[in-house]
Amino acid sequence: MPNPGGPPPAEDSSDRWRQSTDRSRARRAFAGRRRRRRFRSRGALLSLVGVLAVSAVGAGAASGHQVAPSSAGSTSNPTLEAIALCESGGDPTAVSPDGLYRGKYQFSQETWESLGGTGDPAAAPESVQDELAGQLLAQAGTSPWPNCG
Repeated sequence: MPNPGGPPPAEDSSDRWRQSTDRSRARRAFAGRRRRRRFRSRGALLSLVGVLAVSAVGAGAASGHQVAPSSAGSTSNPTLEAIALCESGGDPTAVSPDGLYRGKYQFSQETWESLGGTGDPAAAPESVQDELAGQLLAQAGTSPWPNCG
């Protein structure tokens, strides 16, 4: 019979461990959802920036204004900056783990050569990579970068 005026019975240590583990799991699950939500929002923002940039280029062409080739291929283009950061962290010498995508914008060899590039994209000067990425963006929008564009 329990002692009405005495201390409460000791809690089983396995119950305390289970409760703390459950709390830890809940915290980790919530943190993961928060992280995924943040990345999803960033992707939506990058998509919006890409749409706005393509719209601005299209509007300039429709009004008869020409965009200088150097400005289309420079990293001052916010869409290209966002793509480069997403694709390679901005590293012009980056190579994907499987070796198929190379350089700052992770060009495939086929795409690189179709734009007039020669040799290894990751070995090309950054300014050349910027210029060819600008050409690709002007031709195809952000669709060549499905995960980052």
